[in-house]
Amino acid sequence: MNYRHAYHAGNFADVLKHVVLVAALDRLTQKPAPLLYLDTHAGRARYPIAAIETQRAGEYRHGIARLLEAADAPPPVARYLALVRALGVEDGKLKAYPGSPALALAALRAGDRAALCELEPGEAAALRSELKREPRAQVHERDGFEALGALLPPPERRALVLIDPPYESPQEFERLADAVVEVHRRFATGSYAVWYPIKAGGGDTRFLQRLAASGVRRQLVVELTVERDDSPGGLNGAGLLLVNPPWQLDAELGAALPWLQARLAGPGRGRSRASWLVPE
Repeated sequence: MNYRHAYHAGNFADVLKHVVLVAALDRLTQKPAPLLYLDTHAGRARYPIAAIETQRAGEYRHGIARLLEAADAPPPVARYLALVRALGVEDGKLKAYPGSPALALAALRAGDRAALCELEPGEAAALRSELKREPRAQVHERDGFEALGALLPPPERRALVLIDPPYESPQEFERLADAVVEVHRRFATGSYAVWYPIKAGGGDTRFLQRLAASGVRRQLVVELTVERDDSPGGLNGAGLLLVNPPWQLDAELGAALPWLQARLAGPGRGRSRASWLVPE
């Protein structure tokens, strides 16, 4: 696998993904019953800003760096920024960007647990080392799609599953749609957050159309773009498909997205939405 998330850590797509992740976990942990967090493509817990890969791409400068000093962020963004500061800021400077495992563990409670899947051996070893003192986390060096069948449904009977593949294969969208339908069939009460890129070519559109016709109910789409959807050559935006999202998450995110769009895309650029693909 050639994909290395260090090149993209803290970019606008990471910001969107992690704002949604933290907001969903905060709502799910309001109930007293324990919760499983399952990450199918976990990556690392920490991405040093000074790393060669992060500096070479510099994508964080157009993502998290535009938000850290904001004093007027709406509640879900403010909560996310507080965690980023706690986990990655030292002496007033961003030293590291926290990955999904670190942010999720910061939002989970003592009685919750995290199953973190990472297939690439080097990344899995780094994640295991970073979390060696974290009793709630278990690192699985395995294919994340295979883990969906092996680890669900969980003993807790409650879970938030983040599915965030690298999209290196042209068949990734098709495989992803099949996986969502199958895992929902096996564990229909779980909550699922599926990250996807928005690029020219419309793979995300076909993916959403397929899931809209799948019979799976309660599908919420959250999207943010910083360029026109059909702009060639790069990542124009990102989205998350949420199946069984927590109550009122749609309204909370819908209120926050215009603020994020204004700061990450700039005046008059991009678009954002939090809308139901399939309602109840």
